[in-house]
Amino acid sequence: MSRTTLLLVFLVFLLAACGGQPPTEVATESNPTPQESSMPQQPELQVDTSETGYPAPYPVDTPIITLGTAYPEPQTGLQTFRIVPGESKVTYEVGEVFLNQDNAFNIAVGITTEINGEILVDRENPQNSSIGIVSVDISQFTSDNQRRDNAIRERFLQSAQYPIVQFSPQDIQGLPDSYEPGEVITFQVSGDLTIRDETKPVTFDVKMSGNGDTITGEATTMVLMSDYGFGPISIAGILNTEDEVNMKINFVAQP
Repeated sequence: MSRTTLLLVFLVFLLAACGGQPPTEVATESNPTPQESSMPQQPELQVDTSETGYPAPYPVDTPIITLGTAYPEPQTGLQTFRIVPGESKVTYEVGEVFLNQDNAFNIAVGITTEINGEILVDRENPQNSSIGIVSVDISQFTSDNQRRDNAIRERFLQSAQYPIVQFSPQDIQGLPDSYEPGEVITFQVSGDLTIRDETKPVTFDVKMSGNGDTITGEATTMVLMSDYGFGPISIAGILNTEDEVNMKINFVAQP
């Protein structure tokens, strides 16, 4: 084959190589691949930090129960009334005979307004009512004689050392089946009375009435000083006291 013929064959192959299809473009990030396009997209979850300060792992329209949510308490029918110190008072009365005054007889009276306690009232079913622990600061007893008060605090009742008397109710008898506002009801409350370091059973006779948001009443009982280890009181040549002490509680209670 001549040199001219070989040159022509070479040119034909060269032209054939240059006449092919243009190269395919490479996919970029802005053009997702067919595989990515076919995948279903998940709904975007919204973040709610208004209540807890932390992102919520659920859409904001999902119901949320947070700590501290207030739920209504069951209605038991009981309403709590608290004895109001200052408006209520506790009184003791004890007979005393003055030996140095021709055996003159006197009723010593001491009063304190430092009393606390609770009364739970069920107006619809009065027999469900109850009384909580009642405490009295007897170191605040005052009478018409400061020397008597000081002797009681320091020597006899020793209320400076044992200032609090507690009554713990155990049983209530005589509550009515029904009650009308303003009606005066009478009943008895039995329980344990603690004076100093002695505890004895006592029973109070109670008269009570309620009208609106106020309960008023009176509770009375009698105790023996000798039961609690401090009487009867005797001061040689001056006076003797009776053993019996009448105690009265006049109370005002409000919600």
